[in-house]
Amino acid sequence: MPSFFSHAMVLRGLKVLALNTVIAIAITLFDNHSFGLNLVYSHCIGISIWAFIEVFNHFLVDNWQVHVHRLLFIVPVAVVLGYFTGHLLTDLILGTTSFQYWKQTPRMAFGMLFVSLVAGGVISWVFVSREQLAAERQNLEVARRQASEAQLKLLEAQLEPHMLFNTLANLRALIAVEPQRAQTMLDHMIAYLRATLSASRAPSGGNTHTLADEFARLQDYLELMAIRMGPRLQFSLDLPDALRAQPVPPLLLQPLVENSIQHGLEPKVEGGSIRIAASASDGVLKLDVEDTGMGADPAELLPPAPHTTGHGFGLQQVRERLATAFGERGAMILVAAPAGGMSASITFPLKA
Repeated sequence: MPSFFSHAMVLRGLKVLALNTVIAIAITLFDNHSFGLNLVYSHCIGISIWAFIEVFNHFLVDNWQVHVHRLLFIVPVAVVLGYFTGHLLTDLILGTTSFQYWKQTPRMAFGMLFVSLVAGGVISWVFVSREQLAAERQNLEVARRQASEAQLKLLEAQLEPHMLFNTLANLRALIAVEPQRAQTMLDHMIAYLRATLSASRAPSGGNTHTLADEFARLQDYLELMAIRMGPRLQFSLDLPDALRAQPVPPLLLQPLVENSIQHGLEPKVEGGSIRIAASASDGVLKLDVEDTGMGADPAELLPPAPHTTGHGFGLQQVRERLATAFGERGAMILVAAPAGGMSASITFPLKA
């Protein structure tokens, strides 16, 4: 059962006070009594009705979606009780007696009671509608977040086997020519997979990990590739200490690094270098993957068709994961340098 006193209840109370004042002004325009007297009556009756409704809701309505029909009983009872309680409070404050009012003008008294019933019903309907709307928005946000997490897991499930198959293909090619280096590469791959499996089983879930973990996995992967390519592959990773704890989707940069090696550095006879860097400015995290490889046809940098594989698969995965995790706030820019090489930049908001 929720706490009785809450921020929402205080806001409703302030709205009731404002409405009581408006009612007192309206009555004064069509009544011979003073505004002060009408104001006291209006506040005593309005506050009493609101208090009874709040108490009944607190004890009888645990869930607006399930128990909303109970208001058909709560509102009339609360209005009648609040109406007479308000009159008694006014009598105590002003030293008057409401009995004479009921005796002298019964039609007006019953008319005011009817107005109170209608006003109580309308106000309750407005408050309930807002509560239900807020609950629906909250449920929609939960559903959207769950769908986003499920999509991220699906994309990761597609991406990790893709990376693994590429690594195994490289390992198979190396076994025939350099068994010793192949064994060393296999040891690195086992360590890499163990770290990946441990992270996926972490209590915090597999939807994000720290930027430090992302760079550590990239370091392991590049060490694997360096065994196969030898001196033809040079790499560097630049991660400022202030950004090490920033959360990012796992394997976000992996496809970009794979593309740089597969389509940029491996086809180049002399090889080249790859640089991975993180920076932040104006609340935006920027991740760069730059290589000095063969470059790319500008057409290859466009979003691929759904059936596209290979080079397009990795870029498509990054685009989809950015859209799922960050919506329009996430972006990826690819630039093919005229002299060769390619630069990929990912941006999305920093998490405070």
